Amino acid sequence: MSVTPETVLKIARLARIGIADSEVAPLAAELSTILGWIEQLGEVDTQGVAPMTAVIPNHLAWRADVVTDGGVQAKVLANAPDATSGFFAVPKVIE
Repeated sequence: MSVTPETVLKIARLARIGIADSEVAPLAAELSTILGWIEQLGEVDTQGVAPMTAVIPNHLAWRADVVTDGGVQAKVLANAPDATSGFFAVPKVIE
């Protein structure tokens, strides 16, 4: 797939990137080269290859899904500069 100068200008406009007219042709050639490399990757036979999410096997450490009541409201609000009725009190921002 080849990228035309018009496509480069459209991409630049959509991305709100200002490019000089002298940069359009080199960018078009560079983007065409990159797309060529991506097309080469599509030719690789990946049958029987499992998808990878990381280069090393990772196993998540799961914790027990246990419902707790918390019961630490007083400890949390002890660090607050101002608390009212069991909640953080903050300055009024809308008048």
